[in-house]
Amino acid sequence: MEDFLFRHHIKDSVIAVGVSGGADSLAVALMAAQSLAVYGKKIVALTVDHGLRPTSANEAAYVAEIMRRNNIEHHILVWEGDKPKSGIEEAARIARYELLHKWCAEHGVSSLMVAHHILDQAETFLMRLQRGSGLKGLCCMREISVWRGLNILRPLLHTNPQVMENYLRQRHIEWVHDESNDDIQFLRSRIRNFWPEFVAQTGVDAEKLDGAIQRLQSSEDYIEAQINDIIQRQVTNDADVVFSFKHTDYLQWHAEVKFRVIASLCRREYIPRSDSVIGVVERLNHLPFNGVTLGDKEIFTAYNRVWIVPQLDAKHKSTSQDWKNFTELYPIYKGRKIPHKARLAVLKKGEMF
Repeated sequence: MEDFLFRHHIKDSVIAVGVSGGADSLAVALMAAQSLAVYGKKIVALTVDHGLRPTSANEAAYVAEIMRRNNIEHHILVWEGDKPKSGIEEAARIARYELLHKWCAEHGVSSLMVAHHILDQAETFLMRLQRGSGLKGLCCMREISVWRGLNILRPLLHTNPQVMENYLRQRHIEWVHDESNDDIQFLRSRIRNFWPEFVAQTGVDAEKLDGAIQRLQSSEDYIEAQINDIIQRQVTNDADVVFSFKHTDYLQWHAEVKFRVIASLCRREYIPRSDSVIGVVERLNHLPFNGVTLGDKEIFTAYNRVWIVPQLDAKHKSTSQDWKNFTELYPIYKGRKIPHKARLAVLKKGEMF
């Protein structure tokens, strides 16, 4: 654990761990507390009671008892309110992370450790392959990612779950079995059930997939670095709300560069749907371009440039005097050809009207 934190420059004195009661998360919490205590780091275990099964409250209480016996601070977070009738697996995942993020934000904790392992990674790869994901999707999970400012740590991402189970057996600790993992209505469960036969028939095991994923991640990192360089050199950023670039530059870009630049500049929490981005890319290849919306952004051409601006309510209006006052404060904008919608977005960011 300490090597993982050192490699990723994690210096937090307090680290939260998501603990469901399954073998993987129980082991991660206990391993982390055991190995990091000598470095003065405190582990706080967080369990989400989703209320989806009659036993969920008892399972959360069981985790609380295990944590108490091992002197680990523990909190139960309850998913309250009505539950969706469909898409429950994804809804539960989102709710779990929302609750964990909220607790961490309220308590000044910037890192959350989770128990994803090498078989989770293999299953994720096959699920994304089934959906036809591109390079970014097939890179699957990273050892560390950032979600809304919270570091998500996966120290055992390359570890076989058997290691965690053996660790608990040696300490005579039982774990909770989640029946939903056996429900074949979920694609992940079907893959999990089929996995032993898949390995036997193909010789493709989790270690081989993990190695391939790491090579894909290396390629993705290189491409992203090139995209960021293009954005820095060829895209004008106005107040972090308006982006523009020459249409002639755009026409010279490779199709993958076009896709990634548009997706990146229109990103909110997640990048827009691939098919929607591809549609914009194809339309921008030819003029005239009448403009489109993508997510919460408007994309249009003006003054031989492509402009990406946030959508604003009709109530947001400005006068020429508003812009004149703004350029007096920020002379860099004087004389620049900026379309009205872009001016509105910049003025709103500066609260100039």
